[in-house]
Amino acid sequence: MTGAQTLALFDAQVTSRLLDLAGRWLSGFGEGYFTVESAGHEGDAAVAAALRPTDPVLLHARSGAFYCLRAAQAAGAFPAAPPPSATAATDSPDTGVPDLPSEPDADGDSSPSAPTAPEPGRSRSGSAPPGAVPYQDLDADPGDREAASLPSGAGIVVDADGDATVVVPDLPQPAPDDAFAAAARDVLRGIVASAEEPAAGGRAKVFGRADLAVVPTTSAAGSHLPRAVGLGLALERLRRGARASDGEADAASWPADAVVVCSFDDAAVDHATATAALNTTGWYDHTGLRIPVLFVCADSGASAEGWVAATLRSRPGIRYFAADGTDVAATYRIAAEAADWVRRQRRPAVLHLSTVRLMEQGDGDAARDPLLATARLLVTSGYAGGEELLARYDERGWQLRRVAEEVLDEPKLASPVEIVRELAPRRPVRVSRAVAEAAAHAAGPGAGARAEAFGGKPPELTGPLTLAQSINAALADGMLDHPGTAVFGHEVAARGGVYGVTEGLRDRFGAARVFDTLPDETSILGLGLGAGLAGLLPVPEIRHLASLHGAEDQLRGEAATMRFLSRGAFRNPMVVRVPGLASPDGLGGHDRNDNSLGALRDVPGLVVAVPARPDDAAPMLRTCLAAARVDGSVCVFVEPIALYHVRDLYTDGDDEWTAEYAEPGTWADRHVPIGRARVYGIGSAEDLTIITFGNGVRMSLRAAATLAGEGVGSRVVDLRWLAPLPVADIIREASATGRVLVVDETRRTGGVGEGVLSALVDTGYVGAARRVAALDSFVPLGPAARQVLVSAEAITQGARTLLAR
Repeated sequence: MTGAQTLALFDAQVTSRLLDLAGRWLSGFGEGYFTVESAGHEGDAAVAAALRPTDPVLLHARSGAFYCLRAAQAAGAFPAAPPPSATAATDSPDTGVPDLPSEPDADGDSSPSAPTAPEPGRSRSGSAPPGAVPYQDLDADPGDREAASLPSGAGIVVDADGDATVVVPDLPQPAPDDAFAAAARDVLRGIVASAEEPAAGGRAKVFGRADLAVVPTTSAAGSHLPRAVGLGLALERLRRGARASDGEADAASWPADAVVVCSFDDAAVDHATATAALNTTGWYDHTGLRIPVLFVCADSGASAEGWVAATLRSRPGIRYFAADGTDVAATYRIAAEAADWVRRQRRPAVLHLSTVRLMEQGDGDAARDPLLATARLLVTSGYAGGEELLARYDERGWQLRRVAEEVLDEPKLASPVEIVRELAPRRPVRVSRAVAEAAAHAAGPGAGARAEAFGGKPPELTGPLTLAQSINAALADGMLDHPGTAVFGHEVAARGGVYGVTEGLRDRFGAARVFDTLPDETSILGLGLGAGLAGLLPVPEIRHLASLHGAEDQLRGEAATMRFLSRGAFRNPMVVRVPGLASPDGLGGHDRNDNSLGALRDVPGLVVAVPARPDDAAPMLRTCLAAARVDGSVCVFVEPIALYHVRDLYTDGDDEWTAEYAEPGTWADRHVPIGRARVYGIGSAEDLTIITFGNGVRMSLRAAATLAGEGVGSRVVDLRWLAPLPVADIIREASATGRVLVVDETRRTGGVGEGVLSALVDTGYVGAARRVAALDSFVPLGPAARQVLVSAEAITQGARTLLAR
C-alpha cells in the first residue's frame, strides 16, 4: 500500500469520524435525526480500497469510512497502483476450503481475473497529491525503507557546516469540494432528512447510491444478509448465461466478475437472519453452486471472547480470513487477498475484522483507535508529519461544518405525496399493455415454443381446469414470456411443491430456472430479493402461510422498502406464492391452516392477491408478473389450499368450480387490474351485498343460492385483491342494496373485514352492515376446525339476521 493510498484512507477515516461528531452537533439543537456512529470501525475504509468501485455492496449502519472511500474511488480520487508482477503469489490461510480450478466464463476464458488490489509483500508505486512524496511502500520493513533511494519530490538542503537535511514538501490541503466532502454531504443530508439526499431522499438515513453500487439497507441487524446471498447467486447465474427480465425500468447491472460485499457487525452474528444466510451460503457451496459473496464482520468485542471467530470459522463452505481492523495496511492486504480469492473462485468467504468500540458504542481502548493508527503509520513512515495531519483534521472539520450548515437549508419532505411517491408506483395502463404484449407474443412469434413447452397440447385445449392446474399453466406461460422468470422453493422442482402446483415445470424449463432450496423461508425470500435486484423476475414459493410469518421481515423490512430507501434507483420485483388460508377439515392443524393475513396487509406498498376461481387465478397471476416487471412491485399471491383441487360448487359432479383456460388471444380482454373486484349476481341481486374473498366466495355463492330459494336476491363481491382493497367496487356494490354482509375467513380481530368496514365508513356509507368472521383462535386439528371457521350455514344465518333488521 502506497503512502498516497494511506493518506486517502486517512481522509476517509477522518471524514467518517467528523461525521459522527457533526451528527451529535446537529442533534444537539434538534436538527439531526440519526446518530448511529462509525467510530472505531473506520478500518473498513481499507476494505473498500481493496475492492472495485463496481462491486455491489450492502453496508451496515457503522460503515461511514467505507462509504467515503467508495465515493473517492468512484470519483477517481483514490490513487491507483500498478498491477503486481505476474509471478507474484499470495498465500491463502488454511481454512479447510480448498481452491477450485478456475471455471470458464461465459465467453470461454478460464484465466483468473486480475487481482482486486496489489498483492501483499511487493513494492508498488502510486501517484501522490501534487507536491507530496509520490511513493512510499508502507508495507515494507522500516529498515528497507531507510535503505531505499530518496523519494521523488524530496529535496536536500546543505547548511553552512556541510550537514545535509532531507526536506519533504508539505502535504496539500484538501480541496473544498473534493470527493470526501461530497460523500460527507450525502451522509449529512441523511442525518438532517434533506429531500436532496441521494439514496432515500430524506425518508431514512442509509448508506446507498446507485452510481456507487451501494445498495441501501435497513438498520435491522443482519436482515440484509439473505439478500446478499440471493444477489450473489443471481449474478453467477447471469454470468453463466441466464437472461435478465426486460422490464421498462432498467435493472441494476454489474460486471460479470463482480463480487457481492455484505458487511455486518458482531451483534448480527447471533441473529436468525444472519445465521440463515450463512447456512444457505454454505449449503449451496456444498452442492456445487457458486456464490461470489464476501461477508465482512466488524467485531468490536461485544460478544463473549472468541465466540465470533469460532462461529465464523466453523461455517462449512465459507472461507475464513481475519485481520486487525484498526491496522489499515494489514486490513488492506488481507481484504485484497480475500476479494481476489472470491473473484477468482466465485465462492463465498468471510473477512473477520477486529474493531474497537468508541464514542457512543462504549469505552473502547483508545490506543486501538484506527484513526490514530493510520496517522501513526503516516508519521513513522515519513510520509507526513503529525502537525500536518492535525492541520488536515482541522481543515476537514471546517469543511464539514460548512457542508452541514448548507444542508440545513435544504428542503425537507413536506407532503404525503412526496413521501409515498416511490413506495409502490402503480402504472395500470402499462401493466395492461404488458399483458397484451405477452398475449400477442404467445399467439404469434412464441406460439411454436409454447406448443412445444406444453407438449403440443396447450392448456386451453385440455378442458376445464382446477385452481391448481390453472396456476400451473399460468406459471408456464409466464416463464415462456419472461426469460428472466425463476421459480424456486422447497421441493418445487423435484416434487412440484407441497400441493403439486409446480409439477412438470422443471422438465419444461430446466433446473437453472426451476430449482429446489433449503426449507427455510428467510433464505427463500432472500434469494428472491437478490434475484430481483439483479434484474431477474423471481417467483418463490413458501410452503404454507404459517411458515411465512417467521420470515415476514424479509418482505416488510427488505422487499417493500427498497424503492422507498432508494428513490426507485433500486428495485426487487417479486411474486411470492403462498398456499394459505384454512381448510374446514382442519387437515394438519394450525401449522398448515393459518388464516392470518393482517401482517401482510399492514406492509405499505405490498400487493396481496387471493384468487378463488381458476378463471381468476391465471389472469391475476399474469397481472402480478406484469406489475413486478413493469413497476417493480412486490406481490404475495395467496392460494387457498382448500380450493386447489375442488371441482364442484353446488352439487357433486356439477364441475362449476372448474373453468376453461383462456387462449392467448383473449388475455387482454380478460385482464384483471390490481384493485378490481368481481361481482356475481344471484336472483334479483337487489336485496343484499355479500363481500368476501378466497374460500368465502364459494361458501357465499352457496349461501346466496339458498337465500334465492327464499326470495332474496344477492350480489356476491369477490374482493380478489386484499391490498390494495377494491374500494370503489366495494362502495358501488354496497350502495346498490343498502345491506352489506362482510364474510371474512380471517380472524375477527385484525382481519380483512375490518378494512372493508373502515372503507365503508370512510366513504360515508349509511346502510346496514354486519360481519361473519372466523373466531380469534388458532385453527384446531380435524373437525373441530369447523367450530372456529366461517361456514355457508353461518353466512346464511348472518344474512337472515341482517335482512330482519
